[in-house]
Amino acid sequence: MSTPSVLISGASIAGPALASWLARAGWDVTVVERFDELRDEGQNIDVRGTGREVLRRMGLEEAVRAAHTHETGLDFVDERGRPVARFAAGTDDTSGGTAELEILRGRLGQILYDHSSAEAAYVFGDQITALHDDGHGVDVEFRRGPARRFDAVVLAEGLRSRTRAMVLGDAQVHELGVYSAYLTIPRTEADNDRWRWLICDRGRAVTLRPDDVGTIRAGLNVLSSVRGLDRLDRTGVVTVLRATFADVGWETPRILDALDDAPLYFEALGQARLPRWSSGRIALLGDAAHCASPMSGMSTTLALTGAYVLAGELVQHADPRTAFARYEATMRPFVEKAQQLRPGIPRMVYPHTRRQRSLVWAGLRTATSPLANRFGDVAGAVFSPPADAFRLPDRPMAARRDG
Repeated sequence: MSTPSVLISGASIAGPALASWLARAGWDVTVVERFDELRDEGQNIDVRGTGREVLRRMGLEEAVRAAHTHETGLDFVDERGRPVARFAAGTDDTSGGTAELEILRGRLGQILYDHSSAEAAYVFGDQITALHDDGHGVDVEFRRGPARRFDAVVLAEGLRSRTRAMVLGDAQVHELGVYSAYLTIPRTEADNDRWRWLICDRGRAVTLRPDDVGTIRAGLNVLSSVRGLDRLDRTGVVTVLRATFADVGWETPRILDALDDAPLYFEALGQARLPRWSSGRIALLGDAAHCASPMSGMSTTLALTGAYVLAGELVQHADPRTAFARYEATMRPFVEKAQQLRPGIPRMVYPHTRRQRSLVWAGLRTATSPLANRFGDVAGAVFSPPADAFRLPDRPMAARRDG
């Protein structure tokens, strides 16, 4: 029997995780990434529940723990930086607004790449331009490299994947109406190791989070009915952000001052709610298939879990189409639960008026009160996503333990 081959498009989280599992199972794995190198930018992400278990089975949990951001909890603050409500970090696999295991996206991507690159071939600076599935294999055309044929193709791309339209032309993003700008700024004496979150009026929020490289990850977020701001160029985005947050206090002027020079990423938050995740021998994985959005706290866990489940099905079934159907049937209930945001989200954390904000603050104070916690972990119930609402199947794929 010939060695089965797979092309994976995307070298962020889900792609390298799938590459690692399939390569060690004996597949011929190629990963194509449109950027020229791994992207080391990105904000804090958390790994919870089944995502943690996947890392354990890969032999990577300690490597990820070593790159922890050391964030110690979440503080909601007022315009003078005074805490309104404080939440401790989680102490187990799942709980807490700040998870026990927080890591920068770029750090996790590098760890997964290092774990897979010796056995999987990575091609940077190229991308898919056409896919031709004849039922027996997929002929793939690339922007730069020569056309190649694979037994299966997996698109492990982002929420707004361009390649996905070649497979599911009718796929639409479920917009959440929130824009988020992320940038990295110098750390000052005013900073600490807490995730600090200022809820403003007019649907705005400002956040500061620690990292493990001596800088601070800042966020400017706004709830808006205007669509298309994420298609502006950098100058346009900076103009919008400065106008939107000009009157906000606390550390906001410092963040706005950094907009000219700091690395900046701006996105419209949304979810991928697709009728199906595959067509023939081509499948979707990670955010391209089932993005739950940063507000869910689940996207990274879904990416790692989905990669593990998909790899197991591909190893067990000779026909990728059967494997893809099994993968979707197994994962979809978990995904649907993960995409169910808390009632009132996002509007509750992006109030329109100061009176509405006062009500939000009152609710947060209540959640952290000694009286409330006499009846259980109220804060944990509010901030802990359903990351353990899935039993990870056992698969005959032994994890490589690197020395």
